[in-house]
Amino acid sequence: MKTFLLAGLTLTAASALLLSGCTDHEVPSDSYPARAEASNPAVMAQVGNVTVYNGGFGSALVQDPHDKNAFYLLTDRGSNIDGAEANVKVFSSPEFVPQIGKFRLIGDQLVLEKTIYLKNASGQNLNGLPNPTGFGFSGEIAKDVTGNVLPNSVDGIDSEGLTMAADGTFWVSDEYGPHIVHFDANGNTIERINPFGNGTGGRKIPMVFAKRRPNRGMEGLAITPDGKTLVGMMQFPLYNPSSAAIAGSMVTRILAFDIASGTSKEYVYLIDKANLQANSEIVAINNTQFLVIERDGEYATDATRGSVFKKVFKIDISGATDISDPANGENGKLYGGKTVEELKDMAGLAANGIMPVTKTLAADLMTDISTLYPHDKAEGICIIDANTIAISNDDDFGVVTKAGQLGTYDTKILPATGKVDRNTIYFVKLKQPLW
Repeated sequence: MKTFLLAGLTLTAASALLLSGCTDHEVPSDSYPARAEASNPAVMAQVGNVTVYNGGFGSALVQDPHDKNAFYLLTDRGSNIDGAEANVKVFSSPEFVPQIGKFRLIGDQLVLEKTIYLKNASGQNLNGLPNPTGFGFSGEIAKDVTGNVLPNSVDGIDSEGLTMAADGTFWVSDEYGPHIVHFDANGNTIERINPFGNGTGGRKIPMVFAKRRPNRGMEGLAITPDGKTLVGMMQFPLYNPSSAAIAGSMVTRILAFDIASGTSKEYVYLIDKANLQANSEIVAINNTQFLVIERDGEYATDATRGSVFKKVFKIDISGATDISDPANGENGKLYGGKTVEELKDMAGLAANGIMPVTKTLAADLMTDISTLYPHDKAEGICIIDANTIAISNDDDFGVVTKAGQLGTYDTKILPATGKVDRNTIYFVKLKQPLW
């Protein structure tokens, strides 16, 4: 009998609960704790007196379809902070390989059980460095902690969205290209799809998505239960045609990509107010309804929780207008000579006959979690059952840009707790069932 000894806890494989997926009700959701925190993250680097942890999981969250006590959590491109110069990011560990961690829920702890490193089609590790021009260059410049400029890489990925297909393979969305990448169960690239057609396989998503704001690309990704469609969520209004032209816009895009044919549709999702960070993740309820995390970038304390915005909306795309451009122009379909982003709000959309996706509030993390939600970045979501969802946070590897000192690393301390941010899953009871 195989036994694992993890973080001081003994887990016998034969006694581990091997359960079916999120819609199976054999295990009551009441068996989950209110929250579970990742135990003993490894130290990845030391920058002066600042410890960088690995850590970094929580950009996306998927429950294992065959084991309800196992969760896959995704890292992004690696630990980085804002540099002293515009568009510069300072990487503590340029060699970092974006990865998927399989965590086991044991009591109120998340124990790392397996790490899946993301690799290219040749089996070489990917990295988190910016892409070169023509392959997803976002304008960001990467430097190491000593100020050396790091090379751009076609194998760079800023992984943000994660979903799992029925065959056990993974699809990941990225903020650079944006790219949508298909990985096998061991993390090897099967196909890489982007607006430029130079990824593995050569298929494309619409050119307009290359207008994504740097570091605000395709943040979320879902697969419909029928396994036919990938649904990608842009985090912020595209800079389409420019940053200045879309100031104050609440128009973000959803991409529905048919996996078999490679054709796609696009829909408008209106964020609640301009200049949120804003859309963090999307997960499918059924083939037309989804949950979306929409948030700001603020920390909550008992004194500020009323002003902090971290909400989950239930959306429906079935009645929304397809705004895709048959000509696949770089600005997408125009309305009266304006891009969809320039229409800015519901009034602008309505004047041009565009219906956005419908959205209704499903959960408010500031009021629907039994304890205060202290994190700035709610980024992963999973549906446990009709009455329960799970939310994960991105802990940024336990580091931030030091206040008032761009280019300087600091420890990421949660104001509400005084502790270093850690990857945590919150199990949230919904006031209204999803189905």
